Amino acid sequence: MAALERQIFDFLGFQWAPILGNFLQIIIVILGLFGTIQFRPRYIVVYTVWTALWVTWNVFIICFYLEVGGLSKETDLMTFNISMHRSWWREHGPGCIRRVVRPSAPGILDDYSYVSVTGCIIDFQYLEVIHSAIQILLSLIGFVYACYVISVFMEEEDSFDFIGGLDTSATPPGTC
Repeated sequence: MAALERQIFDFLGFQWAPILGNFLQIIIVILGLFGTIQFRPRYIVVYTVWTALWVTWNVFIICFYLEVGGLSKETDLMTFNISMHRSWWREHGPGCIRRVVRPSAPGILDDYSYVSVTGCIIDFQYLEVIHSAIQILLSLIGFVYACYVISVFMEEEDSFDFIGGLDTSATPPGTC
């Protein structure tokens, strides 16, 4: 549900890299759930590997919005340099007052405008960091659960008597 919520807001901001990542996250979570229900450990292993990649991606997003290591949130990296769109939260965060200023110079298209945002309770980059931190927390919980489920499935496979009656610890029938 958290990935779906994040997907919606990334669609509103036309951020294509996070949209692709969120889509893969949703698909892999469904695959992991299917693997758990259908007793398919390989699907759960795929989920655990993806979870490690997902945590790495979210750490990158945190570094991106906090401008760690030469990254800049002002670049078009999240849109694959296709458009000038930014985080939806930039203009629509809690408490933000958005003011559109139309250009007065002749010859400038009417569609082009400057947006001034003031009064935000929390800046957009911190909202994006909070979203990524929540994703990391949920992923770590999912990773631990997936490892547990895999170990249970493998334990059940090892203890299953395929032929029947060959359990050496049991007393054969008819003996004392």
